[in-house]
Amino acid sequence: MIAKIAAFRRSWLIVVFALSFVICLAAPDVSFAQSANSSSEPYVYEVDAINPGAGNTFSGSDNDTPQALMEAFMEAGRNEDWRKASGALDLSYLPVSEQAAKGPEHARKLHSVIKRAMTTDWAGLPDRPDAVDVTSSDKNPMAGIPRRNLMLARVSTSDRSVSIRMHRLQVDGGEPVWLFASQTVENVPELYERFGPTEFEQKMPPWLRAPAFWTLAWWEVIAIPLVLLVALLAAAATWAGIRAFCRKFGKKLPGRILAAMKAPAAILAFAGTFAVVRRIVFTFSGAINTLLDPLQTLLIVIAIAAVFLAVIEAILDMVADSQIDDLGKPEHEKDRNYYTTLSAIRRIVIVLLILLGIGIVLIQTDVTDTLGFSLLAGAGMFSLVLAFAARRMLSDIMASMQIAFAKTARIGDAVEFNGEWCYVEKIGFTHLRLRTWDDRRIMAPVASFVQSSFENWTKQDASLLKLAHLRLDHRADVDALRKEFARFVDDEDGICDKENAKIQVVDHDATGMWLRLIARAPDPATGWDMHCRMREYMLAAAARLDAAAGNEPAPAYLPREREVRIDLADKG
Repeated sequence: MIAKIAAFRRSWLIVVFALSFVICLAAPDVSFAQSANSSSEPYVYEVDAINPGAGNTFSGSDNDTPQALMEAFMEAGRNEDWRKASGALDLSYLPVSEQAAKGPEHARKLHSVIKRAMTTDWAGLPDRPDAVDVTSSDKNPMAGIPRRNLMLARVSTSDRSVSIRMHRLQVDGGEPVWLFASQTVENVPELYERFGPTEFEQKMPPWLRAPAFWTLAWWEVIAIPLVLLVALLAAAATWAGIRAFCRKFGKKLPGRILAAMKAPAAILAFAGTFAVVRRIVFTFSGAINTLLDPLQTLLIVIAIAAVFLAVIEAILDMVADSQIDDLGKPEHEKDRNYYTTLSAIRRIVIVLLILLGIGIVLIQTDVTDTLGFSLLAGAGMFSLVLAFAARRMLSDIMASMQIAFAKTARIGDAVEFNGEWCYVEKIGFTHLRLRTWDDRRIMAPVASFVQSSFENWTKQDASLLKLAHLRLDHRADVDALRKEFARFVDDEDGICDKENAKIQVVDHDATGMWLRLIARAPDPATGWDMHCRMREYMLAAAARLDAAAGNEPAPAYLPREREVRIDLADKG
């Protein structure tokens, strides 16, 4: 009993020791968070001096928080007081002797970059000296943590990505202040080269550069419709030019490709012209760029992808129009496989291009850092509704891929679908285009086509066994008919297996007997014509034999039911 009590005590000691060890491991994190949140010492970068050569910095409430600094800087910029605005910059990367001279110029350029290259998130800009983020959820690792370095935005130059930052500095014995980081100030000339006003803008009169509304200048209010008009004229000219070339080439392959490229080329001309004018002539403000950049990139990506796909589509359509009959022939088995595989690859390329285009738009526009992300997040429920509505389309797309890779129906195959003899002309995402023997087009939903039964007459072998039935009198001489049938088989070019062509009595009833005529054709199209000629020939042969028999009781070939009824009526 004593041993059990001792063992029980040892077990409890082990548990208590383990818990103490875990608490000790967690304690440093807790103490660090507490010290970071509640320490009386400010979280700053300690420096010996701030802009000693400039002689001016913001003070008091102008730079005690990141939001206050941004407000004071933008206000000084609106008043074009660049000397005062330079007090918001950490000029420590410059020699002390150059800070007073270059500070105002850097402030002017930084003000222009902030207006044009980024959109200020005033709601998310901390208004606390310690820059603690009080708006994020507790799942954010930075929630509730003081900061001394704050990134406002990330913008792309010609060769790299640059961040615009603020940091918190303190001189020994002084109050902590927020300034635009020295690294950001050092990058200002390069950023201004990329986002600053063009030479054309700088020559505008002052009243055009004056603010209008929604952070826009008057020249932007006037220029945006003009740029759109120029882009539309470029798109219209592209459309007209391609249409003229289409008339020149007609239905040939270049003409078909150009006709398919009209719309995407016009979109590309519109977006490209718009981008060039924005880059060379005008540089709009950040609020406008937030909306225009994703739209411009999206249009360019769509247009380039559409041009690429239009070429493939035109080639496939020309093949379908000019060779669909030839593809049904036995010797084109490999061609049917090739064009069906090419059609499947085309659909895969479309899906990949769509995904690639979405990725390019998201990356190039930094949508997660702009208004576009808010729009996407706000449309989340709408996206779910669209996804639910598009589930049938997604099912059709998977079904079309199934047809293409399983090759249950290939381009050029002859099939019987819903009682119609058709050629598979095109396999699309959601529909199959079937061409009937009389040149009608049946648009069959892919899901319906896959889920229902259909006959593929060229899946394994393009040759087709054709049957014809004749109802003859019981007294008909079948051997005489076989001789006529053998004569027809010898002279008929549409029969590929003459040795196995045969005539058989397959059934009979009170009215007569049924003869079945069997012959194999090399392909469905040839088989249909042969099938009709075979029936016509044998009916004519039976009529000749029947006429030669005269009125004697036997033999007789055509049924006598109508004549018997007339005779009975006369006797009655």
